[in-house]
Amino acid sequence: MKGSKQSRTDLLEKKIQAAINIIKQLLDENAYLKDLSVGTLETVKLMPGYDEAIEELKTKLKEDGEKKKMEVQAD
Repeated sequence: MKGSKQSRTDLLEKKIQAAINIIKQLLDENAYLKDLSVGTLETVKLMPGYDEAIEELKTKLKEDGEKKKMEVQAD
């Protein structure tokens, strides 16, 4: 009886350690993706026409928002 309890404890410890390793890997990948996205954004900001493109997007979002607002009021 004591041996089966010990083996079950060992199995649970191994499962917990495996879960910890997976979580560590996910955290590392998350940090990598954050760094990658920040680097990509900074690179895009240096491209010619960035400011104009941002202004166009703002205008488009504002227009789309107004259209949706009118659609909701019409219903």
